[in-house]
Amino acid sequence: MRALMNQRFLTLAVLAVVIGILPFVFPSSYYFRVASLVWVSALAAIGLNILMGQAGQVSLGHAAFFGIGAYAVAIGPVHLGIPSWAALLLGAGLSALLAFLVGRPILRLKGHYLAIATLGLGVLVALVITTESRWTGGPDGMPVERLTLFGWRVSGSYTWYWVTGGLLLIGTWIALNLDDTPTGRAFRALHDSEVAAQVVGVDVARFKLQAFVIAAVYASLAGSALAFMNGFINPDQAGFLHSVELVTIVVLGGLGSVVGSIVGAAVLITLPQVLTVFHEYEHLLLGLIIIVSMIFMRSGIVPTLSSLFLRKARS
Repeated sequence: MRALMNQRFLTLAVLAVVIGILPFVFPSSYYFRVASLVWVSALAAIGLNILMGQAGQVSLGHAAFFGIGAYAVAIGPVHLGIPSWAALLLGAGLSALLAFLVGRPILRLKGHYLAIATLGLGVLVALVITTESRWTGGPDGMPVERLTLFGWRVSGSYTWYWVTGGLLLIGTWIALNLDDTPTGRAFRALHDSEVAAQVVGVDVARFKLQAFVIAAVYASLAGSALAFMNGFINPDQAGFLHSVELVTIVVLGGLGSVVGSIVGAAVLITLPQVLTVFHEYEHLLLGLIIIVSMIFMRSGIVPTLSSLFLRKARS
């Protein structure tokens, strides 16, 4: 137990140090924005990793909750007249409620059927956002009022770097601590075998639903943060391709690894920026790198490198 606590503390400490040191090496505000995008994507991916990596449930429509959080902070102040911070909480609450209501029936499905059901949820939410133009601005999107806290208007890439970094630290801390709770152990039991988990007394339906709701809240908060940071939102953030991107981050970094979600987000967000020097070959090289990574690191970047390090340490 003490070793596990030390490992958690070390993970959080390293993450905090990385977040604290990076501003000293960034040459311009552009890098602060890219890093903020990494933190936001990592936050959403950590939630999805709880669902997929720990509880073993597939979701191909997770961007729906990201979009709900983003549009909540856009619609709330404009159409409902509520403060921006309250709209953020409203978005998280709506995402949790939708995940609870929809999750009860669809989480009874397994494998490909569950994947198609979550895909349908994502398509439905994206369709509503696109067609309800009076509320959402339709395909063109809509502006987002800046977040204001106690009279302080949160704006600028430098400020959002620290805000999103702080959110990521909190989200990482919660996910790491969840892993060693009875809920976290139940999630791992579900991942290994739902039948075996049920035999030993795990309420399979309840814990699958809990994982789905937790993942939805993570995605909603990440979506709200991105909307505030950009000052604008469009339906692409709730679209299928964004769901695929989040799944790719989780799988690339390592299913079941919280650190893997952060590393996966860093790779998938920063790599396209690096590959822009290759112009028309940028997407070709990006796809090739991902394919090669998954061939030689099937468990994901972090689990594979961790296993390799342990083997070398023992030899």
